[in-house]
Amino acid sequence: MSAPIIEVAGLRKRYGTAEVVCGVDFTVEASECFGLLGPNGAGKTTTIRMITCFSPMTAGALRVFGLPVEPANHRVIKARLGLAPQEENLDPDLSVEMNLLIYASYFGIPGAEAQARVAELLEFAALTEKARARIDTLSGGMKKRLVLARALVNRPELLVLDEPTTGLDPQARHLVWERLRELKRSGVAMLLTTHYMEEAAQLCDRLVVMDHGRIVTQGTPADLIERHVGREVIEVATGDDPARRARVLDVARPLATRVEALADRVVIYANGDSDVRGMLATLAGEELVHRRATLEDVFLTLTGRELRE
Repeated sequence: MSAPIIEVAGLRKRYGTAEVVCGVDFTVEASECFGLLGPNGAGKTTTIRMITCFSPMTAGALRVFGLPVEPANHRVIKARLGLAPQEENLDPDLSVEMNLLIYASYFGIPGAEAQARVAELLEFAALTEKARARIDTLSGGMKKRLVLARALVNRPELLVLDEPTTGLDPQARHLVWERLRELKRSGVAMLLTTHYMEEAAQLCDRLVVMDHGRIVTQGTPADLIERHVGREVIEVATGDDPARRARVLDVARPLATRVEALADRVVIYANGDSDVRGMLATLAGEELVHRRATLEDVFLTLTGRELRE
């Protein structure tokens, strides 16, 4: 079995007295899409900055492509990875094509080869017809696809994606997902951060959920859903009626794996089909939604529902 693409052990990062990454451990295998999920301030971006050689770690062990992440190895590591950042940092003074060609020159790719790669990547990103266009004429989705294409200029073995579809409409998002699946099938490993739980479920083989600089759980999307919330969810609207809320809670608590009483509804998590059928029969007539559990349920269960900036 080949060595992991990324090996993280006891990784820590402090800024002054504040520790923002607090001893995390995980590995990313070859050809795997691995997710880092968590609310704002969880430590995801800081972890990525250490992995991609942009920020030194405070303590722990970190290896990428089997190499310790230390200054002597930074150039070698960066040459083998591609980075698609959250922010759009394309050069507005250059055309779509020139953005890619200039980036190719940073890797010393010869002119004819660079031209061939750029043509291939423009087709991959569905931007061939925009090759001569200026950046400020592109839609948000086109810019995101161009950032992804740019990250692939050096044919990386590891692609790091920081919220790659934020702000995209559903059509553009699904096109990006399709392209990322193609890359994964070709053997490219991926490290993904996203606030879209459906995106993580669609793309990730394994993932971790981080909160306050620590990993609170890790596993496959399906395993995490079953382990933390169960397979089924019933959401019952109770409004501000305390008697109605109490009745729903009395029905749910003996049968559910977990019950969450919110301001205007009760959320019931359950595994057993017979338990779900029993609750649905008893709650007949109530305003409710019955659905499959999702990664978003896991995320909210583990990191809370309060808003974080």
